[in-house]
Amino acid sequence: MKKAFTLPTCKTCVRIFEELQPESHGCAVVDIKAEGIDASDLDRMAKLSGSYEAVFSRRAIKFRSMGLADQTLTEPDYRRLILEEYTFLKRPVFLFDNEVSVGSSKAEVMKAKAALGV
Repeated sequence: MKKAFTLPTCKTCVRIFEELQPESHGCAVVDIKAEGIDASDLDRMAKLSGSYEAVFSRRAIKFRSMGLADQTLTEPDYRRLILEEYTFLKRPVFLFDNEVSVGSSKAEVMKAKAALGV
């Protein structure tokens, strides 16, 4: 199973998807705004990345507006927040059978590229 989680309005995601073309490599693309994030997919992301915090985006506008920057969050908090609000998922996420690539850093994009066989 190959899945790519993205937000089509995210310019960084668009740039990465143009480079990697995940659909042409058998990857199902999930629009997290329109389709949401399935709890089982999120649980797999966290397991493969080591934690829910690893897939949580502190750059989301709501992170500060909700006062979360001033709180100490736990793993269940990160999970709940991501499931309630799609913008808290660090993007893009490429989820494969035995590995995950989270975010737009060069290393993560190269990891996704290798897993896709690009």
